[in-house]
Amino acid sequence: MATGPLDKKHLRTQLKAVRRGLGPSVRAEVDARIAAAVAATEEWREARAVLAYLSVRDEVDTRELVRLAWEAGKVVAAPRVTGPRSLAWYRVEAGDELEESAMGIKEPVARGERRVDPTRLGVRSVALVPGLAFDEMGYRLGYGGGFYDAFLERFGGVSIGLCRGAALMPSLDDMGALEPHDRAVGVVVTETRLIR
Repeated sequence: MATGPLDKKHLRTQLKAVRRGLGPSVRAEVDARIAAAVAATEEWREARAVLAYLSVRDEVDTRELVRLAWEAGKVVAAPRVTGPRSLAWYRVEAGDELEESAMGIKEPVARGERRVDPTRLGVRSVALVPGLAFDEMGYRLGYGGGFYDAFLERFGGVSIGLCRGAALMPSLDDMGALEPHDRAVGVVVTETRLIR
């Protein structure tokens, strides 16, 4: 079944509705289980650096994982949009002031001394990757900006997709939702599954 951009737009709308439909208390419970599952992985335990999106609205919440990373003495960096399909990463610490982007996303302040180059972190780093949906091969359906596909193409560590079970699909390719530039994550973590 081939789909086009309008179908992807429709799929994104459906997935956002499913996500909202879970309700805040269910989302919080599921997200806590996802955070615990991520923190139990060998990749997380061995990571010296964590690149973490700062969750907004109904996304899988990353606050607990950021807190656990700080407690474990890991470097934590968050993304800042710098152009089309382009993210820059900056180290964040507890209590740091964040700025709100035009897209309503909290971003770190652009301070040169805090800039982190993801391509130089090596294999002992993890990136927490958001998505509206993931599939069992690690592919994701994002928000349409291509930021994380461009990032994943160059990242040498382990990418971890955070996904509630309600948004895990068997195959986004079979749904016609993949494009040539799409990149898979290394691990998908739901509240009940760990897919490598």
